[in-house]
Amino acid sequence: MKIKEVAEKYDVSADTLRYWERIGAIPPANRDSAGYRDYDKEDQDWIYFTKCMRDVGVSIERIIEYINLFKQGDHTIPYRKELLSDQRDELGKKLAILQKTYDTLDKKINNYEETMLSYEGKLRLREDEEQ
Repeated sequence: MKIKEVAEKYDVSADTLRYWERIGAIPPANRDSAGYRDYDKEDQDWIYFTKCMRDVGVSIERIIEYINLFKQGDHTIPYRKELLSDQRDELGKKLAILQKTYDTLDKKINNYEETMLSYEGKLRLREDEEQ
């Protein structure tokens, strides 16, 4: 799959894909005979992983660290697992904050809905009194 197709599929720019490759946030893509990037499933899996991590605020440096460990082979599995666990823990904290904020907003919205219903009820009573 060519860079334009991959960029559209993962909702990132082609420049971002080139940048990620240049700095090591994704492994280098395969190239076709003309030298153009030709992303296979494994390349796309790395793009998906990197995009997911970036979407939740994981730093480029941590992603590069993970990929560098991966390149070093199986003896780095414990370190990679620890890195991913740390990121999951951080994400869990963010999720808790997001949930608390969501619940607060939900209560406020419900309060407005109840207030509006009460207000509309008062308007109807006034209209009935005027008739």
